[in-house]
Amino acid sequence: MTNLNTADISELNQRYAIAENERQLVFKTGEGGLPVVEIQNQLATAVIGLQGAHLLSWIPRGEEEVIWLSEAATFAPGKSVRGGIPVCWPWFGAHESNPTFPAHGFARTTMWAVADVFPLESGEIQINFELNTEVLDASLQKMWPQQTRLTYNITIGQSLSLELTTSNNSEETITIGQALHTYFNVGDVTRTIILGLDGTEYLDKPDGFKRKKQSGPVRIENEVDRVYLQTPDDVVIDNGVRKISISKQGSHSTIVWNPWQAVAEKMGDLGKEGYLKMLCVESANAAEDTIVIKPGGQHSLSVVYKLE
Repeated sequence: MTNLNTADISELNQRYAIAENERQLVFKTGEGGLPVVEIQNQLATAVIGLQGAHLLSWIPRGEEEVIWLSEAATFAPGKSVRGGIPVCWPWFGAHESNPTFPAHGFARTTMWAVADVFPLESGEIQINFELNTEVLDASLQKMWPQQTRLTYNITIGQSLSLELTTSNNSEETITIGQALHTYFNVGDVTRTIILGLDGTEYLDKPDGFKRKKQSGPVRIENEVDRVYLQTPDDVVIDNGVRKISISKQGSHSTIVWNPWQAVAEKMGDLGKEGYLKMLCVESANAAEDTIVIKPGGQHSLSVVYKLE
């Protein structure tokens, strides 16, 4: 995977940059030489990496950072970044038949194209990304030979809106797994609870993917890696200081993940006690909730994050 060069970034700025008193959008070279887009308006600021269309920061006006990014994150071509909002697609977790394929697919480590930028009347800014599998390099096309177009619309404001749409342009039915693998900045995960999953069933990965049933709020007291099934309803993250609401459509699974200390130390890129500061609550279609898309069809997964 190659970086965009200075000329490419200059062309993006010529086509899409916004320079108003109230709104700013500019493309820059970020850490590790990877291109980013910085967005600012009266409602919020954000940073998005073009590799993976990976949102790295979202700060609503007057608030602290909502998205967690590891202080030890690696920024390099073709490498996933620890934190932010990675896009897991077209499968979630390990590939079901080929262990040499990357976990969580290739969308999060592939350079996306900027399709358009929209300053909205609300004061928000929307930026649209596109990933067309027909123009991927040969190694990625071997992993996913079906002609598929992925669009990802990100709207930056007092709320953060994400819409990931998969269009099947091939002549065969496809099955996808996917997740917006959001790392939330919770301050102290031991004082954080997740509301809205009481009574739902989940698959418990650390316990051999046993099927269990949630009782009461989700609390993080050890390693948690769960796929909550058939969970289309809103959930709320409450850390005792602020609440983050998660409203979604087109997502049937909710994944909750915190590696806890032993796993975090083996991972090596979570930073010092980083696991205590982050919590992943992911809007997904995974495990038993994968999505089947017929030829010519499409599917959209959308989510809105808002501070209560």
